[in-house]
Amino acid sequence: MITPDEIRKKADRLYIPFLKSLLLGEPFFPRDFPAGNKIPDDYLKLRDAVQQLLKGSKKDVGYGYQVELNQRKTRKFGIQSLPSRITFETETDYLKFMDKEAEFADFKEAVGRISKEIPELNMWLNENPLKVINHLGKWDNLLRVCLYFHNNPKPQFYIRELPINVHTKFIEQNKGILNELLSAILSDDAINQEENDFEKRFGLRYTAPSITIRALDKNLQVKYGISTSEMSILISDFKSRSLQGYRFIITENKMNFRTLPDLSNSFAIWGMGFNVAILKDVEWLNDCQIIYWGDLDAQGFQILSQLRSYFYETISVMMDRETFDTFQEFAVQGTVCKVANLSYLTPEEHDLFVDLSNQTIRLEQEKIPKDFVIGRLNNLADT
Repeated sequence: MITPDEIRKKADRLYIPFLKSLLLGEPFFPRDFPAGNKIPDDYLKLRDAVQQLLKGSKKDVGYGYQVELNQRKTRKFGIQSLPSRITFETETDYLKFMDKEAEFADFKEAVGRISKEIPELNMWLNENPLKVINHLGKWDNLLRVCLYFHNNPKPQFYIRELPINVHTKFIEQNKGILNELLSAILSDDAINQEENDFEKRFGLRYTAPSITIRALDKNLQVKYGISTSEMSILISDFKSRSLQGYRFIITENKMNFRTLPDLSNSFAIWGMGFNVAILKDVEWLNDCQIIYWGDLDAQGFQILSQLRSYFYETISVMMDRETFDTFQEFAVQGTVCKVANLSYLTPEEHDLFVDLSNQTIRLEQEKIPKDFVIGRLNNLADT
C-alpha cells in the first residue's frame, strides 16, 4: 500500500510533465495513480498505514490528494476498507501539496512574457520548462540580452561594452543559458556554428589569449628584442616566432618564473597552472627541449601529464621523491583530486602523484631554496 512519502515522490515526478502540459495547452488534472495492493502482515501496522494516508489527504488537511476507499476481502483480516486510488483533482490541490504555488505563478508570468516578447523561443520553452524555473528572477535581463542580439547580430563589442541595461557581469555569469536562448532565436548566419566559445560564437570581440615569457640568456634578449625581464605576447604571435632549438622552462607559479636563474639558450614561460593548454598548437615547440617545474601536489602532476599529452618529450624537474623528501617539512594541506590515473607520467612520477593525492598534501614551488633550484637546472642544462 502506498505511503504519504511515496505519494510525494510520485507527485514530484509529475512536475515537469505538468509544466509542459501548461505550455502545450493540454489538460492535466485530474491525475490519479494506484494505491497498491500489498498490505502489511500485521493488523496494527495496516490500521496505522491507512490512518496516516487519510491524515495527509485533502479530506483532513483541505488540499492535496484524495483517497478512494473500497471494501476488500483480505485473507488474514477479512473485509477491510482499503485505499484503491490516489487522485489529485485540481491544479490547486497539486500545487499546494507540493508547496509550488508561488513558484508556479512566477513560472506562468515568465512564460507569458517570454512568449509575448520573443515568440521564437516557444519551441525552446516547450522543451525546457524547468530551465525557466531555474532562472526565475533573471528573465527581465535575459530577454533584454536576447532582444539586443536579435536586433544586432554579431555586434563586435566586448561583452562589458554592450549597450544593454544589465549589470556588467550579467552576461558573463549567464553564458550557459544565454547560449541556449540565442542559439534558439538567431538565424544561422548570425551564429558561428563551429565555435563553442560564447564570444566567438555570437560575434563579440574578445581578449586574445597571451603568455608571459622571459629570456634567461642575455644574448637571446638582444637577438629577439626582449628588452625587459619579462613580456606578454599574444599566443598567435608566439606561434609565429619559430624559436625552435632552444630550451623552454615552464613554471606553474609566477614567483618561480620571475626568479629563475640565467641559463644559456633558454627561455622561461609562466604556465599559469592548467593554462598550459594554450601552448598545445605551438608546433615548433616539438623541436625544443621543454622542462616543466610545477608544485609537488596532485594538480602539479595533472598539469605535467596534460603538457606531455601535447609534447611527449617534456622533462620534469624537481617533481621527484628526492625533492619532496628533502623539503617535506614545508608541505601543507593540498586540494582534493578526484583523478586516479594520469596517462603521461613515468612510473616514479605516478607513484608520487598517488601518494600526494591520497594524503592531500602539497609542497609548493616557492618553498624550494634557490641554490637547490640552480643546481638542478644547471644539471639539466649540462645533459
